[in-house]
Amino acid sequence: MSSTLASARTEAKNGLAKRKRGAISTFIRELIVNKFLYMLALPGIIWFFIFAYLPMGGIVVAFQDFKAVKGITGSKFVGLKNFQFFFHSSDWVKVVTNTVFLNVLFIFFGTLAAVAIAIMVTELGGRWFKKISQSVMIFPHFLSWTVVAMFMTAFVATDGGFFNKMLGLFGIAPVQFLSSPGYWPVILVLLKIWHGAGFGSIVYMATISGINPEIYESAAMDGASRWQKIRFITLPLLKSTIILLTILAVGGIFNGDFGLIYAIIGRNPLLYP
Repeated sequence: MSSTLASARTEAKNGLAKRKRGAISTFIRELIVNKFLYMLALPGIIWFFIFAYLPMGGIVVAFQDFKAVKGITGSKFVGLKNFQFFFHSSDWVKVVTNTVFLNVLFIFFGTLAAVAIAIMVTELGGRWFKKISQSVMIFPHFLSWTVVAMFMTAFVATDGGFFNKMLGLFGIAPVQFLSSPGYWPVILVLLKIWHGAGFGSIVYMATISGINPEIYESAAMDGASRWQKIRFITLPLLKSTIILLTILAVGGIFNGDFGLIYAIIGRNPLLYP
């Protein structure tokens, strides 16, 4: 009986080792056959490893009494005390609500703007005008929020701000943007759209360009107007892309956008609400 069990274990181990060797050889063969495709993907893999996976080690800061002078390795480990401090405060509900509320606004209006930009650009006839407009709309994405904040301050400052100067020309009292939290959901949404909608429209433009032109030609022969083509052909065929990108955006809600909030709002306690 014991010899039978031993032989069965040996066979199982040998079978497992054989499957491992087979999996390794299959993996190596796959790399060799599709080596050029993997070489094309390699820069993206390296980028994600450096900027998405390696920084995850910094999560340990949430469980430390972190001191910048001491660094991660020298700071004291405090377990869940930081989380206790956060959830015992009176502001955690407001913080979470603001995060969700603002991100829902960003996703909804950002998606609408990106789809609208993609449709408008693809409907333009002039090739050079289309290229120039794409470049202009995508350019803000590459500006840091610090630069955007400098321009924003020049626009909304109470004394000397462009917007309040325009109001002054019509005899209207200046608006106290920097001390009135109620204006800022709208301002932040507009900034987010200006900064990212052009870049976000690239995927939608690629999807539209992949639609069979014969569908539009058939619709034109049936007397469909340009708006009817957009409504009954373009938008329905964009639906799956919109759903996919929205799901991905919802998954990143609690990543927040620290650069946007900190650069624009900064340490202004009047706008914390």
